[in-house]
Amino acid sequence: MPIPARSLFDVDAPNGFRYRDDFITVEEEAMLAGEIARVEFSTFEMRGVVARRRVAFFGRTYDRGAAAAPPMPDFLLWLRDRVASWAEVDGASMGMALINEYRPAAPVGWHRDAPQYGIVAGISLLSSCQLKFRPYVAPGDAAQATGGARRTATHTIVLEPRSAYLMTAESRSAYEHHVPPVAALRYSITFRTLRG
Repeated sequence: MPIPARSLFDVDAPNGFRYRDDFITVEEEAMLAGEIARVEFSTFEMRGVVARRRVAFFGRTYDRGAAAAPPMPDFLLWLRDRVASWAEVDGASMGMALINEYRPAAPVGWHRDAPQYGIVAGISLLSSCQLKFRPYVAPGDAAQATGGARRTATHTIVLEPRSAYLMTAESRSAYEHHVPPVAALRYSITFRTLRG
């Protein structure tokens, strides 16, 4: 199905980042939101900090060992395959799905996705958010690289409801990203390929 949409050429993004408006239809979004409302979410903890968003993992978890998680539910398989086609990879290679529930004021801090994952693809549901990027600096090098100054975002992309994005190449490895606090309930569905 052709997807008329805003593309990478319309956004200021790091190399390897692709964006597509209206990746899914309003009807598909409503169906997904209905299915997600029945998902059992849990709290998410990273480096001892409990996040303000709730998560549900399928296929694999996000931990460094990429432990097994419940199998991907049927309601995600068609979306995984559509995303994989856009990313030009086999659907089965996207072995991990993460659904995030962002309630109002929930953010995601600055981070790079875990190294065991390759391509990262996300779909936004219900409300928009900003996705900010800044060059990654290794933890021991951060103060030296900035002279102690706070590092600011170099790219900001608005992720609209029903949109999709891909992070590969430099956008995945040379940058870190974060989502500032959201204004309204938002779900994101993220698919990842496993390296090796």
